[in-house]
Amino acid sequence: MEIQQLSLDEWDDALPSSGFEVFHTAEALSVLEDHASGELALYGGFKGDRPVGLFPVFVQNRAVGRAVLSPPPGFAIPRLGPLVMPASPKRRKREQVNGRFAEHVLEEVDVDASMTLFRSVCPTSYPDPRPYVWSNLDLDTSFTYHLDVDGDTDELLKSFSKSLRREIRDGTDLDVTVEVAEEDGVRSVFEHTRERYAEQDRGFTPDWPYVSDLTRELAAEDRCRTYIAREPNGRYLSGVIVLYSNDAAYYWLGGARTTYEGTSINSLLHWHIVQDIAAGEPRESVDTYDLMGANTERLCEYKSKFGADLAPYYTVESGGAGMSAAKRAYRLVTQ
Repeated sequence: MEIQQLSLDEWDDALPSSGFEVFHTAEALSVLEDHASGELALYGGFKGDRPVGLFPVFVQNRAVGRAVLSPPPGFAIPRLGPLVMPASPKRRKREQVNGRFAEHVLEEVDVDASMTLFRSVCPTSYPDPRPYVWSNLDLDTSFTYHLDVDGDTDELLKSFSKSLRREIRDGTDLDVTVEVAEEDGVRSVFEHTRERYAEQDRGFTPDWPYVSDLTRELAAEDRCRTYIAREPNGRYLSGVIVLYSNDAAYYWLGGARTTYEGTSINSLLHWHIVQDIAAGEPRESVDTYDLMGANTERLCEYKSKFGADLAPYYTVESGGAGMSAAKRAYRLVTQ
């Protein structure tokens, strides 16, 4: 296997047709390159001319040492990490490609150096983090909810909890409009979300220039939509920014708890998003709604009402007492 550092154009050409997340796209990585600190390095593993592995990392050099991060912290990126695309369906061959690619990338970034901090949050499509554990990295498992969405929304609605179905019906009966908004709607969602975080004394790290650039670039490729709910007089009630890979729609920002005439507006927003996914909007290939996280008990109480499947994903990172201070310095413990 040969390891190469790729340009964004070469990365875009090597990206598979499925199995990647929205932040693996060249458009998202280009925005991150402009806004995140450190150097973007795009590693590709090749057997001949065929790409069999891809791994984007951000390399930051500071006085406390060197960090190799995928994703970089502070940009509301739930997952990034490695993609592996072996040609053979045989388990032995797939494990061999995965192991060799991990070994080569870790060697390239010098993960064994005493002052190197490595951290990667892998995509849900990445099934086997064992090569990183065998390289003495720590492993943690987290979860998100994946809702399968096909064309039969009537049957899908029946699979929701009774209380969620009632909220959707009550929301539909309200004189509330849900629209796909332009950039002014993105700004409204951003400001509303930031205000709610401040009210709860929680840190909200994405800034407006980053969110504006990312949503604009992705929207140009049909990879971003912003859904806004408004009162009859046009006043903003709530909104959700949705991002899209080739496989999934991602509930990204927004959805702060909002009621109108005693009814939850967010359930209505999610239902509109699901209906559009089922209709092939904006991308025909999308068949999954990622509710973005199943790791906080308070939030799971609501998200579990959708009857979605629990999907695991893995974090691999440098361990040991000596790395704890470095993680705090890079703000990784609160990512």
